[in-house]
Amino acid sequence: MTTAGRFPEPYRSAPGSNLADILERVLDKGIVIAGDIRINLLDIELLTVKLRLVVASVDKAKEMGIDWWETDPALSSSARRNELSRENARLRERLQELEEAEGQR
Repeated sequence: MTTAGRFPEPYRSAPGSNLADILERVLDKGIVIAGDIRINLLDIELLTVKLRLVVASVDKAKEMGIDWWETDPALSSSARRNELSRENARLRERLQELEEAEGQR
């Protein structure tokens, strides 16, 4: 029998499973969320959007072969330097070609 005015006991999680523990487990193991959205009209595909979300630690992502941030110039200073070096080399080659073409005239 319940007593009027008495509230149910609050939900209590298992000991040791706080948000930090859950986040640590997710980052350690990794989690993938995938989904596709397709819009068709009379059996004609108008739009397809493929969504993929991977949540993992950097070490786990590298273990899975995901390391795009290392080559993205917006996120990596070494990638930015490499991109600038390549651009500089292309510009030097182009300048050399133009100087040689001017010298032949």
